[in-house]
Amino acid sequence: MILRAEDALRQYWGYDSFLPLQREAIESVCSARDSIVVLPTGGGKSICFQVPAVIMPGLAIVVSPLISLMKDQIDALTECGVPAARLDSTLSQEERSQVRKQINNGELKLLYLSPERLVLDNFIDFLSGIKISFIAIDEAHCVSMWGHDFRPEYRQLGILKSKFSGVAIHAYTATATGIVRDDISKQLGLNDPKILVGSFDRSNLIYKATTRTNRLKQVCEVIDRHKNESGIIYCIRRADVDNLCDKLKERGHRVRPYHAGMSDEMRKRSQNAFIKEECDTIVATVAFGMGIDKSNVRYVIHAGMPKSLEHYQQESGRAGRDGLEAECTLFYSGGDYGVWKSILSDTEPAIQEIAQEKLNEMYAYCTGIGCRHKTILKYFGQDLNKENCEACDVCQGDIDLVADPLIDAQKILSCVVRLKEKFGADYTASVLIGSKDARIMENGHDALSTYGLMSHHTKNIVRDWIEQLVAQGYIEKTDEYKVLNVTAKGWLVLKGKESPRLLKPVMKLPKERKVSKIATDSWEGVDERLFEELRKLRRQLADKKGVPAYIVFSDATLRDMARRKPKTKEEMLRVNGVGETKLKQYGSNFLDAISTST
Repeated sequence: MILRAEDALRQYWGYDSFLPLQREAIESVCSARDSIVVLPTGGGKSICFQVPAVIMPGLAIVVSPLISLMKDQIDALTECGVPAARLDSTLSQEERSQVRKQINNGELKLLYLSPERLVLDNFIDFLSGIKISFIAIDEAHCVSMWGHDFRPEYRQLGILKSKFSGVAIHAYTATATGIVRDDISKQLGLNDPKILVGSFDRSNLIYKATTRTNRLKQVCEVIDRHKNESGIIYCIRRADVDNLCDKLKERGHRVRPYHAGMSDEMRKRSQNAFIKEECDTIVATVAFGMGIDKSNVRYVIHAGMPKSLEHYQQESGRAGRDGLEAECTLFYSGGDYGVWKSILSDTEPAIQEIAQEKLNEMYAYCTGIGCRHKTILKYFGQDLNKENCEACDVCQGDIDLVADPLIDAQKILSCVVRLKEKFGADYTASVLIGSKDARIMENGHDALSTYGLMSHHTKNIVRDWIEQLVAQGYIEKTDEYKVLNVTAKGWLVLKGKESPRLLKPVMKLPKERKVSKIATDSWEGVDERLFEELRKLRRQLADKKGVPAYIVFSDATLRDMARRKPKTKEEMLRVNGVGETKLKQYGSNFLDAISTST
């Protein structure tokens, strides 16, 4: 059968040999053994199911999430001489009838469908009378809540095993961690699937990540390095796409926008212009790229931080599909973190928790000082078999490092030791900055010699440095609770025999995204100097009681005090957040402070 596959590859696609793992994937399909195939963008996933479809008797069903992706693949297959079709909502009744006729007559080798259409009872009944060779599920990560693009409709595909007894199912994706692969198998009910995972290392991609200071200037610098070459610029929001696209046009760059807010026709025009090289660059949201097989993309710019390393690996992987060098530059800011956190707040709690973890890992990549290639490979459970990738800003010495990081590293490692290696990164950072968190006070960790040792830094800076020490192997995270342990390498740092690298703190990461109008309104009429005085008093009172400051009064209450400036207990009771009990406990203290300050 594999000889027939090689013949088909030559006949229909014009290739003399298979790419890594394509042969094994095709053998799984031809032997009717379920499989999960993970190949990076450019690895040739489609060939894994298209070639077997041609040589096996019957009709192959391909599940795809996007109409545009279906159309692209069918157009490509038709060009190769492979009979394929799709059924979707954009087809007329006459066109759908024609496709059904082709199916009944055995004229097609591949039929592309959305997951929703495939699981319809009447459509399953229709297919029950057809010889089905196998079912291929493209973009299979969409099945898993742990995947980077979970789609609830993909969960319905779990019924296929029972509805199509004896038909093998094959799942394909460009990005899937071990957890995602296991979940795909479980959700689809696969039977002892063959697991094939290609290398995630794209050695021809030059990864760079730096803080965003001037979006337009920084983007133009990259474009200017690639004049008249194809590139993709990703933005988080549609408004960013439109704004950046307009400014680039003003500077004479040949660019087109692409996002979900545009009409289908406008998106199609932009995509076609890019593919046909009527424009050099597409400025887009993540809505662009899935299924785009343009091999000569010389650069991919992320003008904002992606929401996961899966997304970044897939999106940046659209560069250099021809195997030649390509630049992948990421410009990020703490504000990006806030934007994504706000967007994620609208999702289901379970999905939100997973997405938050992935967002944290993405941010750690941005601020990290370990080899970019190694970091990405490690995330997907793989290793880079060389110390220097020679293809990222870290290994090329382009990042801005702390001049003398040893003392800060020793403070962090010492704190991990004094916490008896029983706590995680967040808790450790809180101790180092002198947090009055109730848990820290209850544990008596405010008495540690390392407590407050790094109070001159923000928690986020210390947290980032901890992650950087983890990435360099000085600290390791153990068990499911991510408890920190100092490694043998870390002890060398504590003894002053080795020094790590730490990235200069050049930004602050906001806990939440701030909407300017809300921020403006919340500060309206507030005496900011008085507010700061009240915060100091609150901290003193909280320290005496051994409770977190917010237990005394919230910031919102202090702002209202600094706005109203009450002079009596009766007026104090009108402040939002001041009740009778707290008035008795703290009323006099705060009234005195307000009187003194005003």
